[in-house]
Amino acid sequence: MTATTTSAAPPRGRIDKRAAILGAALRTFVQDGYGLARVERIAELAGVAKPTVYNHFGDKETLFRAVILDGAQRTSDQIVAALETLPDDGADLAGALARVAQKVIDCQLGEEGWSLQRLMYAEAARFPDLFDDALRRGGVRVHNALAGRLARLSNRGHLHLADPDVAAGHLLALVSGDLPVLSALGTRKVAPDDLRRAIAAGVDTFMRAFASGPGPSAQPVAGRRTRPATGPPR
Repeated sequence: MTATTTSAAPPRGRIDKRAAILGAALRTFVQDGYGLARVERIAELAGVAKPTVYNHFGDKETLFRAVILDGAQRTSDQIVAALETLPDDGADLAGALARVAQKVIDCQLGEEGWSLQRLMYAEAARFPDLFDDALRRGGVRVHNALAGRLARLSNRGHLHLADPDVAAGHLLALVSGDLPVLSALGTRKVAPDDLRRAIAAGVDTFMRAFASGPGPSAQPVAGRRTRPATGPPR
């Protein structure tokens, strides 16, 4: 009789230690920067021995890359899942877009999301290839998922889109463009009313440009403030 073999899942302890190391590394890299970050400090924060860090990741650069890529994948997973809740029946389209945008921005405003963005911006010159890899796992994936949902709405006649890919970029910029200013680059909490107004204004502008029918169903936004030009967080 031929014996069958199955690949065993890694022990739970290894998964927990890896997650603890990645979390501690993110905090350390954000606080100290890549150049000054020390593996000893990361191990201390993670509650593991220094050799354990090397056993999991080999060296500091490999650990840094894992922090960025794992974080980008995890954040984009959450955002793509939120985008998949956008219905394609066109009912209350402005409201549906606002609700989905709220979920997307909640992911972006999370501590990990902002920490990853600041870290990527700070170290992009040192690791340009890593920035591109993280963008493919994060921003590009989110953009493509949104373009797909908008294309479905356009195909059903609920939006007039010459290019869903371009429209996706517009929507992301419109609903998240105020976040860097409102949150001081992720260093302070955004008031719920400010966030709601920013999202509503972005959706309203998008609907005025692309909605089918006589006009958008979004409610007018009072007290819109002029903001300096700034790109949306990724």
